[in-house]
Amino acid sequence: MYHLTLFIYSSFKLTLNVSTRTPNRDAPEYRCAAVKPVRVHKWVKGPRAVTAAHKHLLQSHRTPAERKVKMSKQQPISPMKNFFAGGFGGVCLVFAGHPLDTIKVRLQTQPKPKPGERLLYAGTIDCFKKTLAKEGVKGLYRGMAAPIIGVTPMFAVCFFGFGLGKKLQQRTPDDILTYPQLFAAGMLSGVFTTAIMAPGERIKCLLQIQASSGEVKYAGPMDCVKQLYRQSGIRGIYKGTALTLMRDVPASGMYFTSYEWLKNVLTPAGKSHNELSIPSVLFAGGMAGIFNWAVAIPADVLKSRFQTAPEGKYPNGFRDVLRELVREEGVGSLYKGFNAVMLRAFPANAACFLGFECAMKFLNWLAPDL
Repeated sequence: MYHLTLFIYSSFKLTLNVSTRTPNRDAPEYRCAAVKPVRVHKWVKGPRAVTAAHKHLLQSHRTPAERKVKMSKQQPISPMKNFFAGGFGGVCLVFAGHPLDTIKVRLQTQPKPKPGERLLYAGTIDCFKKTLAKEGVKGLYRGMAAPIIGVTPMFAVCFFGFGLGKKLQQRTPDDILTYPQLFAAGMLSGVFTTAIMAPGERIKCLLQIQASSGEVKYAGPMDCVKQLYRQSGIRGIYKGTALTLMRDVPASGMYFTSYEWLKNVLTPAGKSHNELSIPSVLFAGGMAGIFNWAVAIPADVLKSRFQTAPEGKYPNGFRDVLRELVREEGVGSLYKGFNAVMLRAFPANAACFLGFECAMKFLNWLAPDL
């Protein structure tokens, strides 16, 4: 009982940091028959040698900032690793999410019915059933070649931009970025990806809607590029770039910030982000996708409508698209395809971040100093 009382008393002093001197480590209260003393070199205000039980107590009372510093030392930011891992994550995203992306685009671009007629698609489920019945599983993956070709460099550049944005804001490799700084780094990644994303989105949307309209105008992605270039030059291929930028810059900021926030929430105290379980990574990535599209979908509706419209229909750009949509279909039209977007967002982005994290672990093992 005597030793137990002394142990509790010494633990209380250690936790509250009330000791202003360095006690004699040979004193009775710092001896324990069951546990071997462990030296803690960086302890300033406490004893220089404490028991393993005391060391565990110190670790459990570290502040979140101290725990984050420890984790950041274990995983320095490497934009090049982000580049390669992001490309692999993007491929995983396309395979998981393209079928619902096809449904989303068809819902967003379906023509307004004439008086007495019904909409071509009553909703997400109806569009899925009609596409599957008319075109089979292949119809759900129509137009996937363009994003597959573009998505690897696009996501590679996206994650590279995020890693670079974080690194540029660090004064030292151990600096912990705030959430506004993470948001700024995410927005930089959105700027980086627009040059690749805009033409890929233009080709994808045109290929996705031509099957539903019944008019086959393009034989494939390369034929689409050739025809667009022949008709309008490089400007025709990059039609909708401003709207892609308006969509991706704020949405990318939300995307990465929400993922980092959820990783912090889900990481157990005293552990690194690298030790997150697969279900935790899937959940954080899936929810990041939902937060991303909650911000992006109005601009995405305008972009899809503008990119698939006949040449010259909207001379003033997205302003004409916005006025027409709100006037004819109300503000709710800006959230067309919302269900399809959200159904796609979780599995697609869960797959993306899981692929990214797995690739990062492999690269850390293969080239730790890259």
